[in-house]
Amino acid sequence: MFITRDLGVQPYRAGYAAQLEAHTRVVAGGAPELLLLEHERVITHGRKDTEDTNLNLSLEALKNLGVDVIATERGGTATYHGPGQLVAYAIFPVGRRVRDFLRRLENVQIRVLQGYGIEARPNPGYAGVYVAEDKIGSIGVAIKSNVALHGLALNVNTNLADFDLIIPCGLTDTRMTSMQKLLARAVPMHEVKQALQNVFTEEFREYRWLEELRGLEVVY
Repeated sequence: MFITRDLGVQPYRAGYAAQLEAHTRVVAGGAPELLLLEHERVITHGRKDTEDTNLNLSLEALKNLGVDVIATERGGTATYHGPGQLVAYAIFPVGRRVRDFLRRLENVQIRVLQGYGIEARPNPGYAGVYVAEDKIGSIGVAIKSNVALHGLALNVNTNLADFDLIIPCGLTDTRMTSMQKLLARAVPMHEVKQALQNVFTEEFREYRWLEELRGLEVVY
């Protein structure tokens, strides 16, 4: 169905390069690819932001802290990535079914969390997954030549204090949470990776891979 690649911990630019390589393979007709990794500390912007939008510190101050700020072509606004956060880049054919694809990415996170006894939900009007009023998972994608880039980020053992560097999703009242905080224990990352891969397999088992469409440019 799809190939899973565990990339470990990567600087953002290295992870992005891996995405582009996978995207080239899938556009050429290769099997869909799921890239699992953690990033070194980084803030990424979506297409709705400028370089200094939704930051609580100056670019110079962030640089001094060792936090890169990088613009991307995904949808959404400022997002933080760092160790302890599981990032899944789903390099899948999507075609025009972007909303269905996004819903499935939400479902994957919700089902993984349910396996740990955490009741999560989507938040109508906003991409991502919430536990009560706190956000635990983010989603942002871009579609090029009918194939998705980017994907989801689930807070497993993330240092939540690092989210104070940004205004998450551009919403001043958004609070972030993690599996570690909710369960009051660290959660083995390899365990969550396996759970996420299993749920991806189930969620996309009946998915219709629309590989006949090419040249579509969509950003959500």
